[in-house]
Amino acid sequence: MRSVLPPWSGTLAAKAAAFITVMCCALAALLGVLVHVQVTNQTVGQARDQALQRLTQATERYEAGDTLWRGAGVDPPELPGELRELAVAGDRGTMVAEREGRPTMWAAGPVDGERALAVAVDYSQQARTIEGLDRAILWSSGLAIGATLLVGAFAVTRVTRRLHTTALVARRISAGDLDARVNDPRTGPGIGPRTGRRTGSRTGPRAKAGPQDEVAAVAAALDSMAASLQGKLLAEQRFTADVAHELRTPLTGLHAAAELLPPGRPTELVRDRVAALRTLTEDLLEISRLDTGRERVELDTERLGPLAERAVRAAGNGTEVRVVRDVSVETDRRRLERVLGNLVANAHKHGRAPVVLTVDGPVVTVRDHGDGFPEYLVAHGPQRFRTEGGTRGHGLGLTIARGQAEVLGARLEFANAPEGGAVATLKLAAE
Repeated sequence: MRSVLPPWSGTLAAKAAAFITVMCCALAALLGVLVHVQVTNQTVGQARDQALQRLTQATERYEAGDTLWRGAGVDPPELPGELRELAVAGDRGTMVAEREGRPTMWAAGPVDGERALAVAVDYSQQARTIEGLDRAILWSSGLAIGATLLVGAFAVTRVTRRLHTTALVARRISAGDLDARVNDPRTGPGIGPRTGRRTGSRTGPRAKAGPQDEVAAVAAALDSMAASLQGKLLAEQRFTADVAHELRTPLTGLHAAAELLPPGRPTELVRDRVAALRTLTEDLLEISRLDTGRERVELDTERLGPLAERAVRAAGNGTEVRVVRDVSVETDRRRLERVLGNLVANAHKHGRAPVVLTVDGPVVTVRDHGDGFPEYLVAHGPQRFRTEGGTRGHGLGLTIARGQAEVLGARLEFANAPEGGAVATLKLAAE
């Protein structure tokens, strides 16, 4: 199984992309501001020094009575008011302002008491330089953000793809597929504990195991857990099957011996307990076969209504059968009768009459009017050897019913009716 994901198929990838974008923008803005301030300060400083130098030269020419050059004069009308006030107050200063629609660096100083001598230096070239620098910063920042985002998205998508594959394998394991393995390329191909073959989602040549990262560590832990769980489950299945097989022979002899006992109440008790032990043994054998996952169905077309009636007659416990809508289904008759028989038997054993089996198309419901299913059973399904309320039984009937339903490709659900009573619903595929 190979996972194919769109580039942004997960909240982790989207969050990572947003984080990368924000960080890139913040870094680009910070660097842009630093470069802009540094270059602007240097450019303005050079223009200011040039203007002050020319102001000194103009002051010397004015004091010597020489004619001032173009761009220098006393109290020119274009001189900014703030700079004029500074010069009249006896200080020298500079300021960038518009003059005839062009950026100009003004320098002004005191002359003749309350007058200002000013010099205008063209600042257009420096202004264009700063504007060009700002555009270059914006373009380069945009390109850097785009490139970083693409590279980051690629890296994050690879991680999320591996996490998605790990999650899919985890869901397969939880659904009962204990052969599923992640086999992350950074951990190297794994070996299935039962068959000795490589398992997992990778196909193609064997991948080299690289340095293990956090995702690979999670994948390796999941594979190890699945292998350990599979080993323990296989050991349990083998133990259950072996015990059931070993019990079969002495129980057969015990049953034959019980038939030879003289009639009476003690004999009836012995026969009843031997029959219960034989039923338990057969149920254990059936569960062990279902646990292997190798059961094969013998499909045939059956009318669901008559099949349900036969199953109820075989149970012999007075269940009412209602056929709302009869359909033909392709199923294994023996297995389906086993499912229905177990559901009806459980309703009579743990519920109260009346017990009604209803056929409505490919859906069969078995309803009793007792106290309903326990909460754990409704939430998690039947569990073997678990019963509640001190009732007799081993909790295997519903476990076998669900297992046989899965073999048939049907879905068995358990619920409690609002007005009381347990409801088991079997959903089959109609022909």
